[in-house]
Parts: sequence; structure tokens; C-alpha cells
Amino acid sequence: MSKLTLLNDWFERVWVGGDLAAIPQFFTEDSRAAGVMRGLDLGPQEFAELIPAMLSLIEDPSATVLRHIEARDWLWALLLVRAKSAETLEPIEFTAQVAMQIEGDRLAEAYNHFDMISFFEQLGAFPPETMALCMSGERLH
Repeated sequence: MSKLTLLNDWFERVWVGGDLAAIPQFFTEDSRAAGVMRGLDLGPQEFAELIPAMLSLIEDPSATVLRHIEARDWLWALLLVRAKSAETLEPIEFTAQVAMQIEGDRLAEAYNHFDMISFFEQLGAFPPETMALCMSGERLH
């Protein structure tokens, strides 16, 4: 299985399909993923808690790989994530990057960055232009 196929299967089966029981099949025994939330490395159990929380906010998620690079046992990918707000059904679109080390057909370690500011702006949880507001010294309360 190619590294890109593994990544696509992860998103399709677990994030899009909601198959939480499949999560352990994608990870090595000691694997960890960093970057989803500051100071929190995620393993299979933490993903089993995070994914339902995220999916409760959105409907019809999809992830499209815009660019990717494979080097030895590493995969880097730039993703475009699309969904609809579960509350309003308005479209949501944001980018993400993942860098993951693959051992066999499983994720050994991953470093992720998802544009969560844009995600929460589009859900209405953050004001529009949150980044610009914060850069100008504005505080969100």
C-alpha cells in the first residue's frame, strides 16, 4: 500500500465514514500524532475521543490531497478539507498539512497543522477575520 493510499484510507474510513473501531488498524503500537492541539500528542484512544467531537460540528467531510511528497518512510501532504456546518449547513473549507512517518502500513508518528482558526470562524465560534483582529492587538473575550 502506498503512503498516500494509507492517508486517503485514514480520512475516508475514519473521518468521513466514522469507523472509530478501525482507528487502531492505522497506528503502530507506540505511535503519536502532534500538532492537532497544543501540548497534546494523540494516540489511537485520543483520536477515538477527538473525532466524534469534531464530527458533531460538521457534516459531509471530505479531504482532498492538493500536494504530497514521499521520501523514504515519510509522507508530507497539503490537504483541502471541506464540510458543512452541522448547525447551519453552510459550507466550510480550510487547509491542513500532515507529515507522517510510515512503518509498514501503519502510522508511526505524525505532525499535523490544521487551520483551526478558519474552521472555527466558518462555524461562527470565532469572529470573521480573527487573525487580523488579533494581529492588530484586539483581544477575544
